[in-house]
Amino acid sequence: MAIFEEGNCEPWSGYGFSLEHKHIPEMAKYSKLGKAPVFQPQIATFDQGMVVSVPLHYAWLKEGTQGQDIHDTLVKYYEDSEFISVMPAGEDAIKEAGLLERGAFLRPDTLKNTNKMELFVFYNDKTEQAILCARLDNLGKGASGAAVQNLNLALGVDENTGL
Repeated sequence: MAIFEEGNCEPWSGYGFSLEHKHIPEMAKYSKLGKAPVFQPQIATFDQGMVVSVPLHYAWLKEGTQGQDIHDTLVKYYEDSEFISVMPAGEDAIKEAGLLERGAFLRPDTLKNTNKMELFVFYNDKTEQAILCARLDNLGKGASGAAVQNLNLALGVDENTGL
């Protein structure tokens, strides 16, 4: 973003308030939610790392779905993944595991220089809401890392070669 790269910027900034970010169509397609997710990107002055958050209302999901169900689905789907880890379910468990900076903040740069991604499910069954978060190094797990990983898979070599 050119305005951010001018050098005179805030330490953290949200943008895309039109709710028409260029990645929303692909997010809607691959999430299979049936609706476009609410996506409001943010940038900051650290050099690598990001946390992507997707808010969910349980009403958008199969009737009776609870936060633990969302977490269990992700655990099962990614159980054999070399690079993607599903963290403990819920804020209390995530705090107990020491995954929140100073017990409160999901720091975006902890996976710097890796091809790893951590998935978090924060939920409140009483309000029937969840926030799914993905923490990754946007340069390592970003487009270039994905290209190398996909090339490895296409060529039938070890998935992490060159990563």
